[in-house]
Amino acid sequence: MIQEYIQKAMEAAHYEMLEEDEGFYGEIPGATGVWATGSTLESCRQELLEVLEEWILIGIAMNHKLPKFDLIN
Repeated sequence: MIQEYIQKAMEAAHYEMLEEDEGFYGEIPGATGVWATGSTLESCRQELLEVLEEWILIGIAMNHKLPKFDLIN
């Protein structure tokens, strides 16, 4: 269930290229504070995944209500 939630959240991610040669920025709309940067799109994606995983664990530990992604919560 958690893997499916992570997959759907990552599918919702939005990426953009930063200024020339400054890498990439990624965020997940609806997941406040979940963002990352990286020198390549793949490194940005990997960092975003790590941030998302930590955000979920903290949210569960603090009993926060996590947002739905594609009807999965």
